[in-house]
Amino acid sequence: MNISYNWLKDLVEIDLSPQELATKLTNVGLAVEGIHEAGDDYVFDIDLTSNRSDCLSHLGVSREVAAITNYELQITNYEDLKSKIENQRLVSIQDSDLCNRFTARIIKNVKIGESPDWLKQRLEAVGERSINNVADITNFVMHELGQPMHSFDLNKLKENRIVVRRARNGETIRTLDESERKLDETMLAICDAEKPVAVGGVMGGFESGITNETTDVLLEVAYFDRANIRQTSRNLKLSTEASHRFERGVDIENLIRASNRATELICDLAGGAAENFVDVYPTKFQPNEIESNDIQAAVKRLTGLDVAEIEILKILKALGFEVKDKSPIANRQSQIFLSPSWRHDVAIEEDLVEEVARIVGYDKIAEELPTATSAGEYQPTEPRKKSLRNTLAALGFDEAISYSFIDTRNDGKFGLIPKLVAENLDEKFVTLEDSIIEGATRMRPSLLSGLLDAVRTNLNHRKRDLKLFEIGKVFSASEKENDLPNERELFALVLTGNETLQNKTMPLREFDFYDAKGAMEAAVSSLNLSSLVFEPKNVSHLRRGQSAEISLNGKAVGTIGQLNDEIASVYKFRQPVFVAEVDLQTLLESKEQTVVYRPLPVYPSI
Repeated sequence: MNISYNWLKDLVEIDLSPQELATKLTNVGLAVEGIHEAGDDYVFDIDLTSNRSDCLSHLGVSREVAAITNYELQITNYEDLKSKIENQRLVSIQDSDLCNRFTARIIKNVKIGESPDWLKQRLEAVGERSINNVADITNFVMHELGQPMHSFDLNKLKENRIVVRRARNGETIRTLDESERKLDETMLAICDAEKPVAVGGVMGGFESGITNETTDVLLEVAYFDRANIRQTSRNLKLSTEASHRFERGVDIENLIRASNRATELICDLAGGAAENFVDVYPTKFQPNEIESNDIQAAVKRLTGLDVAEIEILKILKALGFEVKDKSPIANRQSQIFLSPSWRHDVAIEEDLVEEVARIVGYDKIAEELPTATSAGEYQPTEPRKKSLRNTLAALGFDEAISYSFIDTRNDGKFGLIPKLVAENLDEKFVTLEDSIIEGATRMRPSLLSGLLDAVRTNLNHRKRDLKLFEIGKVFSASEKENDLPNERELFALVLTGNETLQNKTMPLREFDFYDAKGAMEAAVSSLNLSSLVFEPKNVSHLRRGQSAEISLNGKAVGTIGQLNDEIASVYKFRQPVFVAEVDLQTLLESKEQTVVYRPLPVYPSI
């Protein structure tokens, strides 16, 4: 963003050199990347973050300068040029959700010609080329006040009126860059009585544009929906100075001032006469109300800066915030701050604190760690889960952590933990609308899919002997409408290949069902629970005769066995794979056994 030093001096008193001002602006968050000379002027190249659309103009930057230097803004109250509306049909908004405000002014007897030197120089300083006096004036006001605008040749508009509506699928328009563009119903079109004459907030149409023969002008100054402008700009692959500002947000309360400023210049420099003015404003602007119980304490708490309340209020008022009376609620000492119409990024108390901190200076924040108010602590079940992990690690298992998102092709592949899903539901599982992993649109109902993916990856890297386990949550749809998904914490393990010596080089024997059973028994023993019961049972994903149901205190908690041939072939396993999965949440909720110590007998039996 190019900002002229001389232009700023017209809007606010500045007693700083360009270099000093650049440093000040950088310190408050408007990073000046460079300064270059332009005749007798200096131009700042400012790198703005997307939330600071209010600084995409000289007015916006001058507000920051005024807050830094404590000088008043020198903004001219442009003459109120409103005229009696003779034609009530001049502007019609059919889709007010995409166009929140639209003003139109008719200026007659305009003479199109070359701009004066001072106007050309101002535009050249910020990187704009001169076109003609009317086009230059609209660009000038955009850079000065931050409000994009467009001028139509009034006599080229059918019935001399404007209709603001969604485009129709298949409609086309030839834009000012002389490209034919196809519109659709997601886009906003500025139309005359018959057809589109501009793409709202992006670019005007070629056929209704200003030419040397133009005598009557319709000046459009409007406010469009930010998200829609962003979408339209991307769909058309057309980014302009106007769309850049509209998609970030302009000041909806600034339209009249911008229209008056442009009209005044057109009348002065192009000899026009201002006539009809229309302001269609369906939904009035309502500022964000930000409540703070104690703004001074909030600044201290969040930044460590000790700033007097009177200084805080002075800074916020300089930035355009209004302070309402104390909250009317009894015994409340809070204050209400109203955000200005040009600040779309301020909505909560922390935003106010940030505004104060950047004006006071981030360099004033002490380099010290905040005082710790409390220490963290384990959840009640964490020590037992840690014991479970240590036991399995001692048995030679490695812990795996897999994605919670899986492919829908895993639906029905594995037998699930009892009572995990509601069988009466048509959709038993949790589906993601916008997955971060292509194809993985399901939240896992079992840990086995992730563990078996890990086994396949290791086998593909010629690591045949594996002992893995995972502790994690699984998900299922809730029976209650619009409720959050059900979650349960499970524990699963997998073995394949050969048992090896401690140095893991000499094979002893191939893993079998009883290795998995022994590992599961040892794991549960570490939780200080009663013994598990293993009952032979056919399980959908396990091999017949090599599968069992696991129970604790008469309650089914999981399954164990060898993976069946069908699933093994899907994963391309060529060696037996043994898996077990239990409901860890149920295990942790079960009553622990009391361990009773009995001393050894003094006289042991023979």
